Amino acid sequence: MQKAINYDKKSFRPFINTDNGETSQETTFHYTQNGNMITATYSGGKIKFGHLIGLVDELGNIEMRYHQINTNNELMTGICKSRPEVLPNGKLRLHETWQWTSGDNSKGTSIIEEI
Repeated sequence: MQKAINYDKKSFRPFINTDNGETSQETTFHYTQNGNMITATYSGGKIKFGHLIGLVDELGNIEMRYHQINTNNELMTGICKSRPEVLPNGKLRLHETWQWTSGDNSKGTSIIEEI
């Protein structure tokens, strides 16, 4: 049986992102978890400040909503689904599919890794 994934006090940094995304390797995410509820704050690169809130299932998949203020002083919002992968070193990699709910409403994919 798979051990439940707990995101509490974990930090992540983007590894790959599609061109229409705003996160970069300069962005750092700081996660907290309480039960099945996840929150995170993030900043760096093109992002002055961001916040996400989501729900995690028993397999560690996350469904979330996010909002952020970028360096152009624009308020951006979106939705994201993350699927975890446990790396050989025990760290987590999250495979994400997301869509802006502001701006051009485009979709993208990203991978973030635990640091």
